[in-house]
Amino acid sequence: MGQGQQERVATSLAGAVTEEIGASLAPVDAELERRYPGDPGTRQPVHTVYVPGDAFAADTLRTWGDRALAALDEHAPDAASFAAVLGLDGALAEDVYGRVRAKLEREPVEDLRVDFEDGYGRRPDAEEDEAAARAARLTAEAYAAGTAAPYTGIRVKCMEAAVRDRGIRTLDIFLTGLMEAGGLPDGLVLTLPKVTYPEQVTAMARLLDAFEEARGLEPGRIGFEIQIETSQSILATDGTATVARMIQAARGRATGLHYGTFDYSACLGVSAAHQASDHPAADHAKAVMQVAAAGTGVRLSDGSTNVLPVGPTEQVHDAWRLHYGLTRRALARAYYQGWDMHPGHLPTRYAAVFAFYREGFAQAAARLARYADRAGGDVMDEPATAKALAGYLLRGLDCGALDAAEVARPTSLSRADLEGFAR
Repeated sequence: MGQGQQERVATSLAGAVTEEIGASLAPVDAELERRYPGDPGTRQPVHTVYVPGDAFAADTLRTWGDRALAALDEHAPDAASFAAVLGLDGALAEDVYGRVRAKLEREPVEDLRVDFEDGYGRRPDAEEDEAAARAARLTAEAYAAGTAAPYTGIRVKCMEAAVRDRGIRTLDIFLTGLMEAGGLPDGLVLTLPKVTYPEQVTAMARLLDAFEEARGLEPGRIGFEIQIETSQSILATDGTATVARMIQAARGRATGLHYGTFDYSACLGVSAAHQASDHPAADHAKAVMQVAAAGTGVRLSDGSTNVLPVGPTEQVHDAWRLHYGLTRRALARAYYQGWDMHPGHLPTRYAAVFAFYREGFAQAAARLARYADRAGGDVMDEPATAKALAGYLLRGLDCGALDAAEVARPTSLSRADLEGFAR
């Protein structure tokens, strides 16, 4: 064929075949869109801090930040000493240490949960009523003043018979208090613990249906997290993955799956000394959660460590190394959020997160820039990898590990461009 001559294109299938196949797959197309809408594209917090309902106060966030800074001042007063504890390299250590201190001063907590479950326990009804109303008032005041964490909410008691009515009442008091104070904040998050059957998730969804109808809210306005804390929430009696059914039982309201390290481990008979987020039983549960949530827009959170960084410096350093290592391990396994139970965990939470994004920044930026330009390189990336690279950079920007200007320099991409790739 001569140069410039057009290639002859021939087909054998009639157009009706394509139309027939399209019609036959239309229900599948709709099902895929409904069940797997993809990530919501909003900021995901790097952690969740739990504070008992009776301990929650107007200055809780600032108190946690100040206590975390005091821990650094006492046990790692400069970048070199902090780096020696965690094994960070020189230049990276200076950068991470400075960003950790700045984060603790500016935004010490990204996600706050006022706890009315295990951290609060059983109290007289009048006492819990008052604490729930107080939590609503303080939350509303914090959002109005601009001092709230980006995400704030409560964990209520579970849907089991013994505590169900109490949990429902606490939730009603809290949500009603927010509505009376001006409405539900955008960062509102609710957590339903100890879910065993999908029907308990359905009950929570119905409860929120009723509240939205009673208060004239848009249907589906309120979402909630599901805590995975029992063996039955991973594997049902018929051998199916219960957690996947729970996501569907929420009817679009599920926002997250949170792994409960100690309840789940105890449920499987793991002895107390070995209950940790890196136990093989934990890895299995979290892998099932990860596959069940993939593509649904439901996000994942790891659990916590109960080893607190308190006491003499050597003991604090040991706890810091443990927490830092567990957090880095979770990040590598695409668990970008976890629980922090003590202010002393905040320095190593942010150190692990910032080091994770800063260590991989140059390579991720270069690979995404090559993909955007369709240039060469020693790695041939797929569109799905470009999506992952963009998501990585966006998460780094959201938490403060990366700055917009430094991301734009090597990539020539704006945040809007990154969000486009991430979608």
